[in-house]
Amino acid sequence: MRIAVLDDYQGVALSSADWSPVTSPPSGQPCTVEVFRDHVGEPDALVERLEGFDAVVVMRERTPLTADVLGRLPGLRLLVTTGRRNASIDLAAAEAAGITVCGTESRASAPAELTWALILGLSRHLVTEATAVREGGWQTTVGTDLAGRTLGLLGIGRLGTQVATVGRAFGMDVVAWSPHLTDERAAAAGARAVGLDDLLATSHVVSIHLVLGESTRGLISHRELGLMRRDALLVNTSRGPIIDEAALLAALDAGQLGGVGLDVFDEEPLPVDHPLRSAPRTLLTPHLGYVTEEVYATFFAGVVEDIVAYLDGSPIRLL
Repeated sequence: MRIAVLDDYQGVALSSADWSPVTSPPSGQPCTVEVFRDHVGEPDALVERLEGFDAVVVMRERTPLTADVLGRLPGLRLLVTTGRRNASIDLAAAEAAGITVCGTESRASAPAELTWALILGLSRHLVTEATAVREGGWQTTVGTDLAGRTLGLLGIGRLGTQVATVGRAFGMDVVAWSPHLTDERAAAAGARAVGLDDLLATSHVVSIHLVLGESTRGLISHRELGLMRRDALLVNTSRGPIIDEAALLAALDAGQLGGVGLDVFDEEPLPVDHPLRSAPRTLLTPHLGYVTEEVYATFFAGVVEDIVAYLDGSPIRLL
């Protein structure tokens, strides 16, 4: 079996787990593994790259595997994605083509920690101040306290609940909204359920932890941004398209919002000439939510397990 590992930006896929059960099995034919560190998103180029591979390992949703792409890879037998969900794989097309699709376990702590890194970085202007110190400056901004302020969470599932716990530890009042959130569910997560407009209008920090879908795509657009406090911090570590990028850029240009922290974008990697790269009052990170040693160890150990199970005919974690 020839296995392709896509989008290994840091070149750590093979060192994050023991691949010997795949590459040097005690019995059976060894597999060959080829790692690609660059990103290829254009369908024709992607098909050309993957021709001849029996299995493909994808890192979360970095590379979409559409019906068109899968239909042009007749030799593909196995898809393994890191994590338990991957909206960028056309599961129906994979099933129709007889391709097995499986996933791995994950960890919720890393994205929640990055959320707070962005919130704290914005509230205390850390990038500006760190840059000033390196350039010979000293105290150029005035930060804002989090204690006593309101943290608004859009989505309070596994990740949102962890963010809420830290917010309460900082002494923040935590409110939450999601399409079907009940008072009981919010209270169990340490928050108060409120309406979306109320959350946007009253929160000093708004953090997004919703799954991207038809009901959440473009959820935060011109109207919603206009409801927010002019000093509010907006943070998104979920999925880029939940925020309307054009509306966000317009709001920043108009002087709305105290700061915006983004780890996710409509197009990734973010194009070099994208206007967000030069937008004011922003703190941008390159989708680092799950990029930690511990998460990668969990991901790639699961990848190896899935491949071995597939070859042995054992039960695997199907998507």
